[in-house]
Amino acid sequence: MCKNGHVQTNLLGLHKSLAEDFTKFCAFNSGPLPLLYQSDVGQFTAPGLTQTDSDIRTDLPAYNVMENGEFTHTVENLLDFQEALKDFIFFYSGCSFSFDQALQAAGVPLRNQEQNCAVSQYKTSVKCHPIGLFKCNMVVSLRPIPRDLVETAVRVTHPLINYHGAPVHIGDPAFIGITNIDRPEYCGPMKFHDDDIPVFWACGTTVIEAIKTVKPSLAFTHHENDSVYISDTPVQGQDDSPADIKVITLCEKPFWASVTSEAVMRKIKQLEGLIAENLGNRQIDNLVVPDDLLKSVLALSHASSVAVTTGFPCFLNNKNPYGNDGPPGAIAIAMMLQILGKEVDLVVDNALYGPLTMVLEAMVEKNVLVRPISVVQFPPEGEEDSLETAKKFLLNDGSNTPRYDHLLAIERSGKAEDGGYYTMKAIDVGRLVGGIDWLFLAAADLPKVHTSGIGDGGNELRMGKVRDMVHLDIPQGPTITCSVASDFLLTAGVSNWGGYAVAVGLYLVSVCPIHERYKRRAVGFPPSDEDRQRFRSELPSVDREREMLGILISHEFFDMTGTDVLHVDGLSFEDVHAKKIEQLLSVITEE
Repeated sequence: MCKNGHVQTNLLGLHKSLAEDFTKFCAFNSGPLPLLYQSDVGQFTAPGLTQTDSDIRTDLPAYNVMENGEFTHTVENLLDFQEALKDFIFFYSGCSFSFDQALQAAGVPLRNQEQNCAVSQYKTSVKCHPIGLFKCNMVVSLRPIPRDLVETAVRVTHPLINYHGAPVHIGDPAFIGITNIDRPEYCGPMKFHDDDIPVFWACGTTVIEAIKTVKPSLAFTHHENDSVYISDTPVQGQDDSPADIKVITLCEKPFWASVTSEAVMRKIKQLEGLIAENLGNRQIDNLVVPDDLLKSVLALSHASSVAVTTGFPCFLNNKNPYGNDGPPGAIAIAMMLQILGKEVDLVVDNALYGPLTMVLEAMVEKNVLVRPISVVQFPPEGEEDSLETAKKFLLNDGSNTPRYDHLLAIERSGKAEDGGYYTMKAIDVGRLVGGIDWLFLAAADLPKVHTSGIGDGGNELRMGKVRDMVHLDIPQGPTITCSVASDFLLTAGVSNWGGYAVAVGLYLVSVCPIHERYKRRAVGFPPSDEDRQRFRSELPSVDREREMLGILISHEFFDMTGTDVLHVDGLSFEDVHAKKIEQLLSVITEE
C-alpha cells in the first residue's frame, strides 16, 4: 500500500493494565515495533500523528478482535466495544508501507503492487527481547527485490527507522527459521522474478504474536492484509547517520548477504593489504583472494558458535612437533569471538590436544588470558578418524542443528592431492596429523555452516581454493598444495597476522552501526561505550602477544629455527611481528 509518502502505522488496542510493559517491549524491539504514538486511556485520536480529526474506532478498513490471545473475528469498526474501550490505550507503530513511495522513487519495483496483493509475512526464529508477559518471535515482511537493486533498497530504507528501517535479513529464508517461503503465516505468497532476492524487513504484525503469548481477555489489532492506519503526516527520515551502506554477498547457493559501511569495508581492505606483506619470500601475492577477509569477518560476526583449529607439525623428532605460527592467531580470534558473545572451541587432533591445553592453562595462570578457552579433541577419544565421525560430531549425534555455524582453520596442515600432509620443503608429516580435514569436508554438505582458512604457503587446510595458483607460483606447489577448499581464504605473509586481522575486523564490524543492527535483527540496543571498551580490550596487543609467544616457546612450540628465541617463521618478534600488530591496530583509528 502506498499513500503518497504519508506515515502509516500498525495498531494495537490494549487494556491499560498492560500498557507499561508493552511500551517497554516496543523500546527493546524497535525494529518490529517502532512506537510512534501512544494514546491516553480512552483516547481515540492521534494528535501526534494526524493533524486533522481522526477516530481510531472507525479509521481502519478492518480490525482483528482477539480474545484470550486468539483471533476470533474481524470487524469493520470498534463501535460495539464502547464500554471496554474506556479502559484501553491504543499504540501506533510505524509500518513499512510508509517507505513504499521512497522505494519506487529510487527505481525499486514493488512486487506486491504489481501482483495486487499484500506483502507476505512470516513468523521467524528470531526472538524478541522479552518484557514481562510479552515474549514472542519476530514476524518479518518479504519484498522480492532485483539483485542489482538490493543495495539501493537498503540505502533508501536505512534512515526510515520509524517505519522499520533497513532490512533485517537478505537471502536464504532458512537462516531466520522460515522453512517454506510459499507458505507465509500472514497474507499470501508472492511471485519472484528470475533475478529477485528475498529481502526481509521487521514487521509490525509481530504485535499479533505478542498478544498470543500474553492472552489478554480482549485486544484489538490492525488486520494484517493492508488494513493499516494512514495519517496525514509526511514520511521523514529519523536516522541522520550517513547511509554509506554496502551489501556484501557471502554465499551464492543459497544466497546470503550481510551489510556494513563503506568506511569499515575500506579499513578491512587495509588490513587485507597489511597481512599480505611477503617478508618470507613465498610468492604469495597471487594467492590473495580479494575481499575474503571482509566476507570471513562478516560471516563470523553472524555466527553463534565457532570452531577454530590450528596446528602444523614442523619437527618430526621433537616431543612437541608443532610450530608457533597458528596458535597465537587462533587464540586472538577466539578471544574476540568470546567477548562478542560467541561460543568458541579450539578443535584440534589428538596429538595437539595435550600440548595446547597445557599452554592455555599456563596463559590463564599467568593472567595472559582473562578467561579459559575450550579445547575439544577430534576425533573424540575411541572414535574412528573418518567422514562419518565428522558428520556425527558436527550434528551432535543426529540433531538437525549443526554444532558450529563456522569452522576456521589457521596454519593447520592440509591434505594434499595424494593424501599426504607436506611442509614447505615437501616433507610428509602425515603421521603426526589427525583428520581435522574431515570436519571441513562434512561442513560442505551443511548449507548453514561456513568455513574460513588462513595460511601463508598453500599447504595449509582450506588453501585448496587457490590450488592452481599454488601449483604455478609456489616451490614444490604441485606436491604440497592442500586439496581442500574453503568458503573464504585469507592469505598472509605469516598466518598469525591473518588471525590478528580477523580479530581487528571483528571489532570493526561489531561497532559499525549499520552492521550491528543487521546482525541483531533490530532487536535490543547498540553496544554501549562500556561494551565497546570491553571489545577493544580483547584485541591483540604487543605486550600480550609477546607474553603468549614466550609461554608457547617454553612449551617447545618453536619456529623453523627450532630454538627458544622470540621468532615466528624465522622473523623476529620485536623487529617484525610487534610492528605488524601495531600497524593492524592503527587501522582502527585511521580516518
